[in-house]
Amino acid sequence: MRRREFALASLGSVVAGLAAAQSAGPGPAITWPDISLLGGGVLSTHSWRGQAAVVVFWATYCPYCKRHNAHVDKLYRATERQALRVLGMALDDDVASVRRYMADNEYSFPVAMDGGMLSQRLSQRRVIPMTCVLDRQGRLIQSIPGEMLEEDVLGLVSLLQRPAVEAGPQAMRSKRQDW
Repeated sequence: MRRREFALASLGSVVAGLAAAQSAGPGPAITWPDISLLGGGVLSTHSWRGQAAVVVFWATYCPYCKRHNAHVDKLYRATERQALRVLGMALDDDVASVRRYMADNEYSFPVAMDGGMLSQRLSQRRVIPMTCVLDRQGRLIQSIPGEMLEEDVLGLVSLLQRPAVEAGPQAMRSKRQDW
């Protein structure tokens, strides 16, 4: 009987936690570091201003990442001239292998080596691929662990339809001056 009561109490806690997580809004805006891209150039802190972002953490040795990155590349190609920033953050240690991987797979989305600089700011999860979605104010909306279907990745373009500035006093409190 005690096992059953414990199981029911545990289940109730899980359901309550899920309900609270789904009703929570975006978190505070993150502070973007300057990011050196493997293809050259630097994404400065200010270059993110007013742009929604999809940041994908991946590794060259991950077969799920390879399939996922094909979808990410399609998203990038579809939105590269719009206000949606798509960025891949490689978790590998070897820059040459990441460059070779990108060339071999003909991916064109921008990539940087993470080294923990961004992954620690966006998610405590250690799953790859990990897709992090941020709104135009730089607030984390969602961390999506694992491989996604192509239509789900391409559906992230809906971030472009969200308003750049939300109305109301709550939005004004969360807006950062340097963002």
